[in-house]
Amino acid sequence: MSTSNQQDNVIKVPEGMRVNADGYFVPETSIREQDLLRDQIVMALVPEALSLSCDMAAYKAKALADISDLIEIAADRYGAKLGGKKGNVSLVSFDGRYKIQRTYREVVAFTEEIEAAKALIDSCLIRWSEGASDNIRAVVSQAFRKNRNGEISTGKVLDLMRMEIDDEEWSRAMNALKDALKSNGTAVYIRVYERIGTTDQYKPISLDIASL
Repeated sequence: MSTSNQQDNVIKVPEGMRVNADGYFVPETSIREQDLLRDQIVMALVPEALSLSCDMAAYKAKALADISDLIEIAADRYGAKLGGKKGNVSLVSFDGRYKIQRTYREVVAFTEEIEAAKALIDSCLIRWSEGASDNIRAVVSQAFRKNRNGEISTGKVLDLMRMEIDDEEWSRAMNALKDALKSNGTAVYIRVYERIGTTDQYKPISLDIASL
């Protein structure tokens, strides 16, 4: 979309009016003071958050590029040719105070076959109603519990596949789980650590605003 079209789509708010969440004009004089104060705080903080987000994205891109360059330099030193997917690496400062890790993780999602697996597992639990271990019930219940984003925990579902249960229907359920797993590529992470005193232990330097 051209810049001129974007400008044409900008809502022109008449003087003394505000646009509410439903897109209607509201006279400022009819808005509560507390609502105006809340809006002022939000509108002041959000641009700073957007700027921080851009800075963190730029930092990640720079860190990945610098690490890749370092690996290439090491390869050139030994006349090695690098190819294929890059792996996980740890870089430690000369004094051992800091450590940076680049890690790759496969991103896995579930297809519609997850529902067939759940139905088979539920059938097993009903059939085992008298003899089913409370621990197994708890593990199954946790595995299919969705988070706030409506997603099922991949790790907890994979835990089910590690359970050794001699039952034909359970085996079919586990096969359905395997078929339901779908790779959505890989995600790359940069993690930065600082050594704890003079120990060999490191603590993460948080880049997550929620954990600060």
